[in-house]
Amino acid sequence: MYARRRHAYFILMGACLTLFVSAWGFVRLWSVPAAVAMCVVAMVIPPLAAIVANRRGPSDRWWDESGDEESDRWWRELDEYDHHRH
Repeated sequence: MYARRRHAYFILMGACLTLFVSAWGFVRLWSVPAAVAMCVVAMVIPPLAAIVANRRGPSDRWWDESGDEESDRWWRELDEYDHHRH
């Protein structure tokens, strides 16, 4: 899953750079509004790329899951204790 997300991230960022460079490299010679529109589209892509790259897949472990059953059980007990106190 990680490789697929990384691949999608680089494709999106490559598209962003291509739009930006081509907008001001040669599209502006024909149409400045089109170049500005391309930059607006390029501006939206990096946050989307970050969301795609950091999305948790169904088989991914969460950041606080160690894989050690005893440790995970202990942390879950502490979390439940905190929820009952407040």
